Amino acid sequence: MGVRRTLDVDEVLKRQESGELKRRLRGRDLIGFGVGIIIGTGIFTLAGVEAKTHAGPSVTLSFVIGAVVAGLAALCYAELASSVPTAGSAYTYAFATLGEIFAWIIGWDLLLEFALGAAVVSRSWSGYLANLLGLSPDWFGEDAKVNIGAVLIIAVLTIVAVVGIKESARLTNVLVLVKVAVCVLILAVGVFFVKGANLTPFVPPAQPPSSSANALHQPVVQAALGLEQSVYGIAGMVTAAAVVFFAYTGFEALANLGEETINPRKDLRVGILGALAVCAVLYIGVSIVLTGMVHYTDIDSGAPLADAFDRVGQHWVGALISLGAVTGLTSVMMVELVTIGRIGFAMGRDGLLPKAIGTAHPRWGTPHRMTIGGAALIAVLAAFVPISALADMVSIGALSAMIIVAVAVPVLRKRRPDLKRPFTVPFSPVLPIIAAVACFYLMLNLDVMTWIRFAAWLVIGLLIYFFYGRKHSRFAK
Repeated sequence: MGVRRTLDVDEVLKRQESGELKRRLRGRDLIGFGVGIIIGTGIFTLAGVEAKTHAGPSVTLSFVIGAVVAGLAALCYAELASSVPTAGSAYTYAFATLGEIFAWIIGWDLLLEFALGAAVVSRSWSGYLANLLGLSPDWFGEDAKVNIGAVLIIAVLTIVAVVGIKESARLTNVLVLVKVAVCVLILAVGVFFVKGANLTPFVPPAQPPSSSANALHQPVVQAALGLEQSVYGIAGMVTAAAVVFFAYTGFEALANLGEETINPRKDLRVGILGALAVCAVLYIGVSIVLTGMVHYTDIDSGAPLADAFDRVGQHWVGALISLGAVTGLTSVMMVELVTIGRIGFAMGRDGLLPKAIGTAHPRWGTPHRMTIGGAALIAVLAAFVPISALADMVSIGALSAMIIVAVAVPVLRKRRPDLKRPFTVPFSPVLPIIAAVACFYLMLNLDVMTWIRFAAWLVIGLLIYFFYGRKHSRFAK
């Protein structure tokens, strides 16, 4: 029959006391990390792009839908993170409840989510910096053959991430203060330029796409039901919700910092739920202001917010928005690099990746090998590959991880009813089931091509697992 490949929860709890990773973070640091990774491309770019292409003013409701689904998943993360505070988050939770192969799949998905997300954001950062400082498009921005700007920012932030978690937190908190201030400025000034006519109709009637779209770029749910492709309307609003869910991905990164948090049973739930609440309010407010200032059909896809203020003569606000975008995207990359290191550290410690990856630096107490290796891959992608078309894969990777976490809550309650749970999801198992179904429904609203790419990534991951991970796992013995 063989050994049942499921981690013992008590062993996971003992790991957090090993001291390999240094405990230096408090609740406020976690909220800073959370806001640092959540607020970025979503607020500076996606709000305008999705309003123009899919939802119109109802993109505000798309952000509300995304916040509700993310909130349900966050409750599940908060219970598991406070009960089993460890590096690896959803990967470790799956290992302790559903077994090794599910843990590998979810860890592989999370590496995809954060690596691809960091590459996308670094290219966006390079473009904003070029716009702000008038730098050469030959080296900065999407038109560069080799995006040197993206590579340089990844290199600098990798050094900070390797030197220490507290240093990463300090830099992130400074950047968060700047971009939150810019978001507040957008709301405070923009509200005076909102026009009711731009918000009517709030949910534009459904209509065919402006250009003939390939069937591979049709949402899966429309393709499965044999519906004609359309944009706007209720369907467009839900499709936009699936895409802007990208804007909320990242709060789960906090669950990877359990072994570096001073009081994880309290501070993890404060950090996860607090960061998500702050970001949801800012997203909803900014999307209302943006679609109220500019008719959704006229929104600029490249720099929606800066262009909106330029249109009303507030050029100084547009310049500050560009500055906020640069700082905001910097903090996103910082947290994504930190997260990749912790996920790889957990997988290496279990033998699914080379053991050397699962060790911390003796002086700095950070998973330096995985952080540097992940950064090298991100830098290559960011330098040569225009990956905007792959942005949806960040959402599908995050949603699949959240489904596993939602399922893990009732499973762990059944297997370990005695486990100390400082925070519990109310109405379990009903609420976790609703969270899993909601995440899956949003996945179905992503296009067919995204699912094909996701399936290819899973196949590659399973090949690595069966030819390496399963043989070298701790359970292989």
